[in-house]
Amino acid sequence: MDDKEIRGRIEELVEEEHRLRDSGEHTEEQRARLRQIEEDRDQLWDLIRQRDAKRQYGEDPDEAQPRPEPQVENYLQ
Repeated sequence: MDDKEIRGRIEELVEEEHRLRDSGEHTEEQRARLRQIEEDRDQLWDLIRQRDAKRQYGEDPDEAQPRPEPQVENYLQ
């Protein structure tokens, strides 16, 4: 995936998240989907940051790989 595709996927996830959150009461399945959306979105943002860092240091951004969800979710902000 290139940056444009990654950012497009992030936008799709954000739109889906907004639709789900605006739907009022949530079923267990909807809450699980919201958690999955958040995790997927965080992984994609991490991938964008990796690609930017590789470019900054003259490396190939296509070598960046998605990191496991537990690793991304446990970063401190």
